[in-house]
Amino acid sequence: MHNAALSRLGLDSWCYQRLPVPPQLFEQTVRALAMCGFAGANVTIPHKHAALLVCDEPSRAAREIGAANTLTFHPDGSIAAENTDAPGLLAAYGRSPSGITALVLGAGGSARAVAWALARAGAGEVSVWNRTPERARRLAGDLGVRAVSAPVPADLLVNCTSVGLERGAGVPAEAAQRSEVERSATEDRALNQLSLTFDQVGEYSDVIDLVYRPGSTPLLAAARAHGARTVDGLEVLVAQGALSLQLWTGRPAPIEVMRRAARQAV
Repeated sequence: MHNAALSRLGLDSWCYQRLPVPPQLFEQTVRALAMCGFAGANVTIPHKHAALLVCDEPSRAAREIGAANTLTFHPDGSIAAENTDAPGLLAAYGRSPSGITALVLGAGGSARAVAWALARAGAGEVSVWNRTPERARRLAGDLGVRAVSAPVPADLLVNCTSVGLERGAGVPAEAAQRSEVERSATEDRALNQLSLTFDQVGEYSDVIDLVYRPGSTPLLAAARAHGARTVDGLEVLVAQGALSLQLWTGRPAPIEVMRRAARQAV
């Protein structure tokens, strides 16, 4: 996605690469990157909180969310941290959340960014559910939203958990794309892991799933069966990635090029 964009921008000397980093080496690695010609880095789980701690210049959004997913390395060696997950979610959603009710599933870094973005954009009420209630209560207390003990009806549902990432063992991508969510209220394991049933998914008019994979996730399949407006995780990934690229290069990101490259890769 990023390399396709860099090529379109004519930045042939730039390269985006994957770099696995164990948690115990995160700070050491990040500081080395800043001294080795890297312009920046995207940060994903489990490093989003650590990225905020290692930086010299956290943005207001990153500070309030408590997590950063984009680091920018300045010539003087200083490190700036931003959270593009929040504006990326709003860009992918494509409409104003002002006045709506929203339910966020999860309590990790992505959930914090989503809850913060929706609340700051004027959502009427943002609720957070997590399988570990204490984590939901802690997030709610930090961000001024509401923790709930079970999923509640809302205008917008956003899944920020990893549920739906894996297909069942031995199920090929083609079969996963053709399969439909079981209409039974008790037989879909993935929905049950979110404390939802197929019927309950029909209570949400808009559904966003941050998970992306070939075909559809069980949550999005159920939402589409109910006629809901859906946004998949790849669209959110592209939106937040475009914002990161703009921070590093100072140029508008060719988002259609990035979207096409991302979907071809998946």
